[in-house]
Amino acid sequence: MADLLTLDNLFTLGMLVLLHAVLGFDNLLYIALESQRVTPENQARVRKIGIIIALVLRIVLLLALTQAVQYFQTPFFSLSWPGIFEITLNFHSMIVLAGGVFIIYAALKEILHMLSVENLGEADDTSKLRSVTSAISWIVAMNLVFSFDTILSAMALTDNFWIMAIAVVISGILMLLLVDNVAEFLKKNRMYEVLGLFILFIVGILLLSDGGKLAQLSFFDYPIEPMAKSTFYFVIAVLIIVDVIQGRYQKKLDRQRKRGG
Repeated sequence: MADLLTLDNLFTLGMLVLLHAVLGFDNLLYIALESQRVTPENQARVRKIGIIIALVLRIVLLLALTQAVQYFQTPFFSLSWPGIFEITLNFHSMIVLAGGVFIIYAALKEILHMLSVENLGEADDTSKLRSVTSAISWIVAMNLVFSFDTILSAMALTDNFWIMAIAVVISGILMLLLVDNVAEFLKKNRMYEVLGLFILFIVGILLLSDGGKLAQLSFFDYPIEPMAKSTFYFVIAVLIIVDVIQGRYQKKLDRQRKRGG
C-alpha cells in the first residue's frame, strides 16, 4: 500500500481525477436530464442509485479492460466496398458508435418534443415519464459508454489498477456531490435544458467520430476522423456564450417592450 503513496503515483492520481472530471461533464449532464423523466419525488433517488450502480460497474469494467484489453481491440467484423464504404468493427468501436447514435437520437427526440405546440404547457406530462427502473438502467448504460474511453485513456497514463480504481471512486463521489446541484439548476432554469440537449447532441457527434475512427470507417475513400477534444470544448464554449448573450438580449427586449407598452 505504501507504494501507492509515491509522489509519481499521487501526481498520476491527480491527473486521472482531472481526466474523469473533464470527460465526465457530459455524463453528469445526461444523468441530470434523464432523471427528469421520472416523477419529482423519485428524481434524486434515481440519480444516486444510478451513479452508485454505475460506479461499481465502472470498477468491474476497469478490471475487465486491464485483463482483456486486446480482446476489445480485436476486429470481429469487416465489410469493404472498394471506393464506396469500408468498416472494421471491434467491441470498443461498436460500443462507442452505439452510444453516439443513442445520444443523438435521445437529444433530437427531446428537442422535437420541446418544439411540439401541443406540449408547450405539459412539462409534467405523465405519459412521457419513465419508470424508476428504466431511468436507472439508461443512466447506468450511458455511464458505461462514457466510461469506456476514459478508462482506456487512464490506462495510457498508468498500468497500476489501484491508482485507476481510486480515481474512478473519487470521480464517482464527486458526481454524487454535484449531480443534484446540476439537476436543480436545470429545473430552475428551464431554458438551459435546450443548451444541455444541444451539448449532448454534440457529444453524440464526438462519439460517432471517435467510433468511426476506431472502426476505420470511410465513405468514398474519405476516412472518418475523430473530432479533436479542443474543437469539442471550443464548440461547447461558443454555445454557452451564445446562450448567455441571447438570454441577456431577450431580457433587454422584454424590458423595452414593457416600457413601450
